[in-house]
Amino acid sequence: MAQLLKKPLKLALVQLATGADKSTNLARARSRVLEASKSGANLIVLPECFNSPYGCQYFPTYAETLLPHPPSKTDSPSYHALSALAAESKAYLLGGSIPEYVPSTKKYHNTSLLFSPNGDLMATHRKVHLFDIDIPGKITFRESDVLSPGNKLTLVDLPEYGKIALAICYDIRFPELATIVSRKGCFLLLYPGAFNLTTGALHWELQARARAMDNQVYVGLCSPARDMEASYHAWGHSMVVDPNAKVMCEAGEGEELVYAELETGAIEETRKGIPIYTQRRFDVYPDVSKGDIKFEE
Repeated sequence: MAQLLKKPLKLALVQLATGADKSTNLARARSRVLEASKSGANLIVLPECFNSPYGCQYFPTYAETLLPHPPSKTDSPSYHALSALAAESKAYLLGGSIPEYVPSTKKYHNTSLLFSPNGDLMATHRKVHLFDIDIPGKITFRESDVLSPGNKLTLVDLPEYGKIALAICYDIRFPELATIVSRKGCFLLLYPGAFNLTTGALHWELQARARAMDNQVYVGLCSPARDMEASYHAWGHSMVVDPNAKVMCEAGEGEELVYAELETGAIEETRKGIPIYTQRRFDVYPDVSKGDIKFEE
């Protein structure tokens, strides 16, 4: 069995504290990413909406234009900050997500950007499943009031390491997405996400461990730091889970860096012991990874 993770990788999650000033958020992200790089991280992840507050009332104000590519510094200061930071840190950098505006469609998206250690854009992921919930007496939120969903899955090859899959927050609640990209050979599922105090307490760790258990791959969830003065209270607790669904590291509530050493052979050892990849009954139920599936190119 070929190893999905070709060589050991040090993963860093930046649980970033963000505020109302975009330039301050970008500067704070730079400081923490460089700190992670100095600690030897090969892949560094920022949280959902790392350059802005999280909320429907903020998306239009903080949105940036990414197309046509490459955008100007005026159209997307966050794009250029991330590109320069990836090159400076000499690490793969996942820019959590930023609000994106597409002039040709007049639509807004919640969009993640992955940059190479040379500062080149490798992939984008537009949040596929929008966060529309109503839990009486707890929280009501409707991203679809402002945002439009993406329509593609995102699988990226890091040449030295192997394939990773990108998704955002509410995407984690849909196991089909994780199953498809896992069967396409990824070793790591990454979800920048801003769960809240209600859904975080209920399902944050459960979802991370469930996706790892379902697919026997590594899973990383990166949250913003909790700010009880903000209009939206993020759960925090950024974490990495191994292919056996064991929590490898977990942040607290405030700004923090957490690290995990991803080892070669761990996925294959897990699948050898519990061989669900050879035990599925596609004569009884369909393989969701087959058929006309749209991938980000």
